[in-house]
Amino acid sequence: MKKEVIKGADRLENMYFSPVRQVLEKAAEISQQGHAVIPFSAGEPDFDTPSQIKEDTIAAIEGNLTHYAPNRGVLALRAEISKSLESHCGVYYDPKDEIILTAGGAEAVNNAFLAFINPGDEVIIFTPAFMNYENMIAMAGGVMVAIPLEKKDEFQINIEKVKANITPKTKMIVVNNPCNPTGVVYKKEILQQLSEVAIEHNLLVFSDEIYNEICYDGEECCSIASFKGMKERTITMNGFSKSYAMTGWRLGILASHVDIITKLLKIHQYTTTCTPTFIQHGLVTAMNSSRTVQEKKEMLQAFTRRRTLLLEGLDEIGSLSYIKPMGAFYVFVDVSKTGMTGEEYASRLLEEKYVATVPGIKLGKECGDFIRISFATSDENIKEGLKRMKEFEAEYMKNQ
Repeated sequence: MKKEVIKGADRLENMYFSPVRQVLEKAAEISQQGHAVIPFSAGEPDFDTPSQIKEDTIAAIEGNLTHYAPNRGVLALRAEISKSLESHCGVYYDPKDEIILTAGGAEAVNNAFLAFINPGDEVIIFTPAFMNYENMIAMAGGVMVAIPLEKKDEFQINIEKVKANITPKTKMIVVNNPCNPTGVVYKKEILQQLSEVAIEHNLLVFSDEIYNEICYDGEECCSIASFKGMKERTITMNGFSKSYAMTGWRLGILASHVDIITKLLKIHQYTTTCTPTFIQHGLVTAMNSSRTVQEKKEMLQAFTRRRTLLLEGLDEIGSLSYIKPMGAFYVFVDVSKTGMTGEEYASRLLEEKYVATVPGIKLGKECGDFIRISFATSDENIKEGLKRMKEFEAEYMKNQ
């Protein structure tokens, strides 16, 4: 067989495998060798899915609710999602024709970019950023325009840089709020300015709000779709993976104006048809129930405690610094004072101390001095991970 046959489509040339998955695979190899690896790498809550959701889903299976659902999703669930979005985002989405259920957030990104990005269209991404954005832009044939966010600005968006990067080819701006990997929650006044730019230049906005219920110290996540004139041009993504500890259930949400949703539905129909019916029915009565709300509250309280535990420990390591995260469950740590790059630091920390982190360079070309640490793991793991990092620091500095 000629190699040209299995070369793969040209669109794959500008795509790459997930750096987070690469770290997870390396950590798994080390774990299989008998070493206890501290999982500071995965963006996955270590909590169980809320109990009523599990019970109601089992009941849906036993009730034979296992056939096709409507492409958009079970209407009763869309109604519950509409209530939740209005409560947390301040925007009303009609359950009938302004919400779609997707196979996780990954499909939501896929649908939004394939539905609206043409070859040559420019898409503004604030880096460091979730790697799916860059790869899906490449799949759609678009051009990623990276605007690096800087530590000196506390990783907030610089509106003047946005204006300077807009061209006649600009089609979309991508916002991840709260941000993975920095943990930053964007200020309301900055989002207001960004919305004015989007309206002035007739741009779409893709707003990834998957972490919007995970905020700290009274911080609130403002949805850019809530500003005047923005629902009509914003594609809001959310889902159940992070706030409900349902990563393996693969259930995401796309919400937007009906004119936008119609385009997204066309991609969704030929991507997954529908998400599992029994999961949707299991969520109808459970997602907003008092039991589920209480378990989510307890999970957030645990994240709050873990965040404090991790930050206090990092403060004791002299060569490391960070901007305090106000949302999500990540800390973006500057390791430049060690004399190592983030990639070298993460590699050696994993190989020598069995602590898995993600090199910042994998999340943004200007982030070579950083690593991402996830505190979506147990208190015990955080304490042990910090202990090993302090040992690593002492041993490294001793040899300098």
